[in-house]
Amino acid sequence: MADEPGTGAVRLDQALVERGLVRSRTQAQQRIAEGLVAVDGRTVLKPSHRVAADADVAVSGGDAWVSRAAHKLLAALDAFAVDPAGRRALDAGASTGGFTQVLLARGAEHVTALDVGHDQFQLDVAAHPITLIEGTNVRDLQPGAIEPPPTLVTADLSFISLGLAIPPLRGVAAPDADWIVLIKPQFEVGRTGVREGIVTDPGLRAQAIEQVLWSAWDAGLGTAGLIASPIVGARGNLEYLAHLTATGGANPTEWLDASARLSREAR
Repeated sequence: MADEPGTGAVRLDQALVERGLVRSRTQAQQRIAEGLVAVDGRTVLKPSHRVAADADVAVSGGDAWVSRAAHKLLAALDAFAVDPAGRRALDAGASTGGFTQVLLARGAEHVTALDVGHDQFQLDVAAHPITLIEGTNVRDLQPGAIEPPPTLVTADLSFISLGLAIPPLRGVAAPDADWIVLIKPQFEVGRTGVREGIVTDPGLRAQAIEQVLWSAWDAGLGTAGLIASPIVGARGNLEYLAHLTATGGANPTEWLDASARLSREAR
């Protein structure tokens, strides 16, 4: 196999895209980092590794979803019995599009994918009923900015507390919308509660959950469900998913026991 430039060799991440084994260079780099890519039968961990045109390249353990975050939303939709079919949805913090992909797969009529970043989204916008809004912070959303108002809101946000994100999102959502939010304690407890990027104290994790539920309550949303994420987040952080709604949701005090129990569970 050729390893030097000028011999028809290309970078491994580029080769994966060109051969249709992944959707994007970003996904290629993720698969390589996870040890799922082999060249001529040997696992390669460097995206820059050069691959000859006639090399055998294989991806094992492939996932149909553009990001592992998809599995978090799948678990929540099933646990909370929330059906996206026929609904207009807002995916706040869309990133690569994992939540958006799940919503469309479950029959959503249209998804507005919103993210503060640029050039991360991996789905083909032209081929799907998606409106992509990049470079927009949820805190800057003005009431009525998304029409018609979404009846399903999902949020997978980083580097911002949900307490700051829920009020402006409430202003663009339909009054009776279902909400599924991913609670990330590392962005709720403040710097003093995070050690090497991880919230290790169960009490602080419970506090993070409760703060989000109370922020939602203050915005007119009750809690209808709460589960632990089926997979851990960045750096191994434990995360949680809440179902919020203005119709039928309960006061957060009714979820204190569940919050404490979930925060103590290790996965």
